[in-house]
Amino acid sequence: MRALLSPLVACVVVVTGLACVGVAAEVPVTVRLDVQHPGAAIAPDFSGLSFEVALVSPGPDGVHYFRPDNARLLALFHTLGITHLRIGGNTSDRDAKRLPSEADLDSLFAFAQAAGVKVIYCLRLHNGDAQEAARTAKHIMDHYAAQVDCFSIGQEPSAYPVGKVETRAPGERMGAAVEKFRYEDYRDEWKRFANEIIGAVPDVRLCGPSVHNNGTWARRFMTDFARSNHVTLITEHLYPGGAGGKVPSPEIGRARMLSNDFVHAYQKLYDSFVPMAESNALPYRLEEVNNYFNGGATNVSNTFASALWGLDFMHWWAAHGAAGVDFHTGDRVAAGSQMRPSRYTAFFTGTNGFVVRPLGYGIKAFALGSRGHSLPLNVSAHPGLNLSAYAVLAPDRTVFVTLINKQHGPGEAAASVRLDAGADCARGEVIFLAAPDGDIAAQTGVTLGGADIKADGTWSGTWTALDPSSAGLFTLRLPPATAAIVRLTGP
Repeated sequence: MRALLSPLVACVVVVTGLACVGVAAEVPVTVRLDVQHPGAAIAPDFSGLSFEVALVSPGPDGVHYFRPDNARLLALFHTLGITHLRIGGNTSDRDAKRLPSEADLDSLFAFAQAAGVKVIYCLRLHNGDAQEAARTAKHIMDHYAAQVDCFSIGQEPSAYPVGKVETRAPGERMGAAVEKFRYEDYRDEWKRFANEIIGAVPDVRLCGPSVHNNGTWARRFMTDFARSNHVTLITEHLYPGGAGGKVPSPEIGRARMLSNDFVHAYQKLYDSFVPMAESNALPYRLEEVNNYFNGGATNVSNTFASALWGLDFMHWWAAHGAAGVDFHTGDRVAAGSQMRPSRYTAFFTGTNGFVVRPLGYGIKAFALGSRGHSLPLNVSAHPGLNLSAYAVLAPDRTVFVTLINKQHGPGEAAASVRLDAGADCARGEVIFLAAPDGDIAAQTGVTLGGADIKADGTWSGTWTALDPSSAGLFTLRLPPATAAIVRLTGP
């Protein structure tokens, strides 16, 4: 089991306040890398997006969103480094109004082929039809097996209604206090559907249990199905902030996103089921995530805080062995039984393409420094600095270091980072993820490498040279509310 502050893969330094440092002082930080002992590889399809199944059907104009000639969406996927796609959400299951036709599925998977992504597809379980689920899986596997990661059966079943009539308010259907559906009922239905699907598609790959922040269900699912029923992946969902509508204020919501409260939520979920998955040699994936559920929190989920959070979130789970994460996104998402404009989306449809929100910049920043194996590192810093550091060794021996200064607000300190990468790293470059004036409340003006991501999905950010102070030693200044990706190469 990995410790929360393990120096073997990452370092997260979080203590409140910097009063003893002095206002606007630069805090010295030393980061030492162990390039000789790389850890586990980050999965090539780690970076993913999750969409409602409702988006697979044609829009009001009769045009599919997911289609192989949607050039700007394809360009954006490539720019952000998206290599995985999950189709599900509430509209795939208990709140389904219309399930996709075969023509809709053909358009979706033609897009997936063009984008070069693997797909998790959610089949309806609640009030569903096992034979229809089997027909859907068979059509997909007969034509697009190469693009399929696996099929999930059911969306967040722990939150199913316990009676025929839903008595909970639309925004009050997630969380331990209101989730009363029995695992035993889910298990029996899942088994019935799985048998039907396996009978139609003998080489099918299944995953589950696709519940929100519920390690107990994941453990019980593994007890029942880990060594049978074609289960190849354990899936969980996570919105560490809880309900977006219950955030007391935007200031509190943004601060929580960058605090250790969120990191403790990751660790608690990890501890609750990942050791069992590893003991069963099963990979695990967070197939639906974002910061606050029910579409996010106003003036929180769509701010620059989400960019820093998303970058840190991805690296934390990569360093802890996850097969990947899929950020739930889209112009509109299910909040309970209703479709609402999404506040946490990574991007939304604009006049001439797509408008990339801050979270999208965090996803792109991860793509710049995440191809390869996690590297051990050690961080020495003032105990008042809220900073995360991660390192990756690429196949060509390039070293990437991601630094995230989560201090924010007036008078907070910049970090003066001394990076010790070893004598083999002779050249360095850096690229910064930043918002105007270091404002974590910013919703526009975010840049990566000094450039924005355009409506057509293109990006032209640049790297800036870092001169070593001596062999393998580099120094950079990291302002508050800023992230840096450092690229180090040999002679």
